Amino acid sequence: MRRIAPPPRPPRVMSPCIGVCTIEPGNPYCIGCKRTIDEIGRWVIMDDAERRKILDEIPKRTS
Repeated sequence: MRRIAPPPRPPRVMSPCIGVCTIEPGNPYCIGCKRTIDEIGRWVIMDDAERRKILDEIPKRTS
């Protein structure tokens, strides 16, 4: 019996990291990607809905 391969999985929502990983005192966001330390640390265990929510918020982050 021939097996049918499952459909390919869609790509995961990628990290906005640009390799400029710095959080300055008094600023809750990384100056490179605008995520908090908590968001950066949890990124690998977040589902795509959580990741999209953060990506939608990033343009509003000014600090």
